[in-house]
Amino acid sequence: MLTLSILGFLAEEPLHAYELRARISGLSGHVRPVSDGALYPALNRLRKAGLVDRQEEPGRGATPRQVLSLTAAGRAELLHRLREPADVEITDRNSFLVLLAFLGLLPDPADQARVLRRRLEFMEGPASYFYADGKPLRAAEMTDRFRKGMLTLAAATSRADRAWLETTVADLDRESRSHEPGRPTPAARDS
Repeated sequence: MLTLSILGFLAEEPLHAYELRARISGLSGHVRPVSDGALYPALNRLRKAGLVDRQEEPGRGATPRQVLSLTAAGRAELLHRLREPADVEITDRNSFLVLLAFLGLLPDPADQARVLRRRLEFMEGPASYFYADGKPLRAAEMTDRFRKGMLTLAAATSRADRAWLETTVADLDRESRSHEPGRPTPAARDS
């Protein structure tokens, strides 16, 4: 999640490390706070890999400010990660939300739809926080009110997720078909 967040935010614009940290914290900090002890080693690793560049600019005092930007290789890596997300980025809700925050950077609606279809396929499988005899338990089967509450909330969230995913995939499919080679664009059809 941290690497994807770094690449995604730097794809939008060059940032100082403290600005980058603030944006990452805004996106996922309530779930996984971003410490300097996690951010700076990740930035150094990405710089060594040639994915992120660092340039100095004058600061307020004698200390120069470091501006981070994405390299061409970093942009290519970001697009690859968005097109082919790891399984955990599809199955883990928090990781999926980070992926979703940057999915719009993929230029092809067909690629975007393919990622969302993976999430839909995952959501079709039975799931629960609690199991008995290897089978997921439903809220109606719970006697503990708090566990029942967990399952009730999860089911409502899942329904909302599925509805949004299905609508968005259908929209992306329409956009993708309208941009196919050989098909007239909406502007060309209207003229």
